[in-house]
Amino acid sequence: MTTKPKHAASTETVARSDRFDVAVLRELAGEKVFARGVAYHEDGHVEIVTLDEARVLASVEGSEVYRCELVGSGTAFSGVCSCRAFDDWGFCKHLVATALAANGLGPEELEQAAGRAAKIREHLRAKGVEKLVEMIVGLAARDPSLQEELELAATAATADDKTLLAQFKKSITDATRTHGYVEYREVFDWVEGIERVLDRIESLVDHGRAALVLQLLDHFFARMDDALENIDDSDGDGSAVYAQAFEIHRAACRQAKPDPVALARVLFAREVGSEWEFFRGASGVYEDILGDVGLAEYRRLASEAWQKMKPLRTGRRVEDAQFGERRAVAAILERFAKQDGDIDGVIAIRARDLSTAYDYLGIAQFCLDHGREPEALKWAEEGLWQFEDTPEERLILFACDLYRRIGRSEDADKMLWRMFERRPSLDLYQRLKAAAGTDRISTDAVRDRVLACLRAAVGKSGARSGMGWSSPAHILIRIAMEERLLTEAWAVVNEHGCTEHLLGELAEASEQSHPAEVLKVYADRVERMVRLGGSGNYELACRMLERMQRLREGMGEAKQHKAYLYDLMNRHKAKRNFMKLLTAGGA
Repeated sequence: MTTKPKHAASTETVARSDRFDVAVLRELAGEKVFARGVAYHEDGHVEIVTLDEARVLASVEGSEVYRCELVGSGTAFSGVCSCRAFDDWGFCKHLVATALAANGLGPEELEQAAGRAAKIREHLRAKGVEKLVEMIVGLAARDPSLQEELELAATAATADDKTLLAQFKKSITDATRTHGYVEYREVFDWVEGIERVLDRIESLVDHGRAALVLQLLDHFFARMDDALENIDDSDGDGSAVYAQAFEIHRAACRQAKPDPVALARVLFAREVGSEWEFFRGASGVYEDILGDVGLAEYRRLASEAWQKMKPLRTGRRVEDAQFGERRAVAAILERFAKQDGDIDGVIAIRARDLSTAYDYLGIAQFCLDHGREPEALKWAEEGLWQFEDTPEERLILFACDLYRRIGRSEDADKMLWRMFERRPSLDLYQRLKAAAGTDRISTDAVRDRVLACLRAAVGKSGARSGMGWSSPAHILIRIAMEERLLTEAWAVVNEHGCTEHLLGELAEASEQSHPAEVLKVYADRVERMVRLGGSGNYELACRMLERMQRLREGMGEAKQHKAYLYDLMNRHKAKRNFMKLLTAGGA
């Protein structure tokens, strides 16, 4: 039976007397989770349902009641919990609490817990078949999911394929129905219902009805393609259940052995036609099932579709109504070409779509990876020429690296400088500086040219224009800081402004050289944090005040700092928690 993968936790070290080694338990859960599990155990949230030598089963009360199962003992054990945290992170606080509860059982409690399941079995055996039937039917009447499961199980045991097809298709339709948009918190329960149906469908494979399963999964995939549009699948639960169905489909194909040509057509349609990527690479995944005949049909279908698609050239992608289909078919043909070792075939496929500079880069990199430097340079230079008005930085850097590789460093430098003058960045500056080598005169020349370029750009942009991370002023401050030209950095800040984050970095770097400017920055931050309020902001403000005190004492201005503190405390005396922190700190 295929089930949703769990993050099962297990380990093996040296055993001890507790049923579950506490040191290993702490290691599996981590300190924070372990501490929460201890609290759950001590608060009595755990009820041991049953246990035996191999397993402990418990229910743990949290925001909901969770089912926990621990298998093994000593230092070699694993666990599964029905909570969402277990699916996301693995060993959870509920499992910790269960293990501690099991460790804490006394002899009488152990005997009682171990005997619960045995008593139930004995009781049920004594009832006889007819009474058991009535009991189960009565339970099913109060539990719709149990009722449906029993109906499907009964039908699967005796019904013909036509009856099963109708009943299971209805179950799939009901389970995948979304009733509008499924919010994040509701997805887990929605997926659980689908998993139950898939488990029952998978059991049909075990009963030799793989051909029927393939028909049912056709219906399932069509439903899920639509359903995934209407759920918040942030945790990937919907994708996981689709993947589960994908695995069942492969198993059913191996048993049913469908006609390879027909299967190739079905898989190709799914790979190319679906907006989701679960069937991407199907020709490889199903290779052993398709065989040579099916793979030949797959390739024929892809080639035929490819010939109907017009090549794309510069700037055409925004007009491409076949983008998804084009991408899928290209990937199929490229896989076949790579299997054949056909490098020219891969290049030809990629050359059908040259709508962006990145497409040229992809071909150039592929050529370089296969030892074809001249071709790589040809494609890179053609891309640079085609997109001269909207250059792609990655393509430019690729071409520069390739120029240096073949001994054309001067061309690489010219290209980097043109790029820097057009779109300056700290990374480009560092590349230009690295290209200058270790000669001080050369690196100083690069620095001076870069600074002159940035000063001119800042002058054109005007005072206090945009200060994003890519603005000339921001980059000028960054480079001035890197070159320890802090006076220039502060001059740019005073004239053009600065982001809070960069200003903080500049202040920290300037404590020794520009203490007066730094004190103004720190005082503004203290004022802002105190006005915002809250214990966290008050603590940050106090730490900032300590730094200010050290700076002023270093400047011989201890009296001025005391006067500043007196004024600060007088203006914010109503903020009692802040006053307590200041007093505790000796202010």
